[in-house]
Amino acid sequence: MSQPTGAGTTGRYLVLLEDRSVAAGAREMSRVAGITATSTADHATTAELAAADGLIFQDLGIAVVDATPDQVARLSRAAESPGPIAVVEAERVVQAYDTADTGQAAAVDESVFTWGLQAVGANLSSATGKGVRIAVLDTGFAADHPDFAGRAVITNSFIEGETADDAHGHGTHCVGSAAGPRTPASGGPGYGVAHEAEVYAGKVLSNAGFGSDSGILAGIEWAIANGCAVVSMSLGAAVRPGTPHSLIFEQAATRALAKGTLIIAAAGNESRRPGSVNPVGHPANCPSILAVGAVDVHRGIAFFSCGTVDAVGQVDLVGPGVDVYSSWNREDGALGRHKRIQGTSMATPHVAGVAALVAEKHGARGWELWARLAQSGRRLDLPSTDVGGGLVQAP
Repeated sequence: MSQPTGAGTTGRYLVLLEDRSVAAGAREMSRVAGITATSTADHATTAELAAADGLIFQDLGIAVVDATPDQVARLSRAAESPGPIAVVEAERVVQAYDTADTGQAAAVDESVFTWGLQAVGANLSSATGKGVRIAVLDTGFAADHPDFAGRAVITNSFIEGETADDAHGHGTHCVGSAAGPRTPASGGPGYGVAHEAEVYAGKVLSNAGFGSDSGILAGIEWAIANGCAVVSMSLGAAVRPGTPHSLIFEQAATRALAKGTLIIAAAGNESRRPGSVNPVGHPANCPSILAVGAVDVHRGIAFFSCGTVDAVGQVDLVGPGVDVYSSWNREDGALGRHKRIQGTSMATPHVAGVAALVAEKHGARGWELWARLAQSGRRLDLPSTDVGGGLVQAP
């Protein structure tokens, strides 16, 4: 099966190789289309990568390739027949999911903890995330942030020509919500859900806030290789109602779950309630990726939060996503190195942080972690098409 190139794509293609047939898949791509791909397992040099037509993410069994229309046609025909090549899809452009914010403080007491921490009950939990690794795949991380002084944050960049340093701010904000401090060095309320978790910040979005499918897949493979129990992805691409989910990302997610890594992703910000509700975006609309919507301080659905509108994708849980205070990459007036923004991007790291708390308390990984997280949801007086199992709650 294949998907044609269109708007919002990079011109490259993703090729799903059948499980346990990666080597055979590489040979088949060469045989049917003349495409030479190197594997992440080969530790190829920069020169070898430059000479290759593509790269195979060994642990995921997925290749990203440069291909002519004729080569794509040959790969697609191979995918329609029994063999090691299963699916061919156009590589998409993805972006950070946040929206403009009023900058106003939430209408609750945040003198000690943010409203988000209080809403998910993290401030009442004995779990801290200690010993659990959580990967935040985003725009990187501002390693000089004073609230993280003395704390090891492992970083890696998957954006060519850019370091893992966050010149955007979105990634630093998401890292803060997922695993920031409870007693910030620079003052203000505690804002990190899993404040003792081990953080892996992968830069898969550029300093302008954009990236591609292959960068995300590279980050997912990196997270799996480093034993991360949770991957938080506040990014994606809008889809039209009825658009099939990516079979390639679905397989990446199921293979990650089998290795003990749960992927949690933002549902998207394209709705404009009450007038219109847009479907859950890519890749959160995959069945094996936990999709997160956003609620406000009053536990109402955020006006921008995408929802379940067809049989393709659904919201699984919701998290705090409006007027969210967290770390920022630079000074922001009276808030210093912090900022308030909103989006399903902000809800996602809250859910990922709770997942780390559940993983610590119960030793749960993979599908068990998903099940325990889903069971934690606090029921809201809202349609399940908007909030799924409800507002995620710390153990």
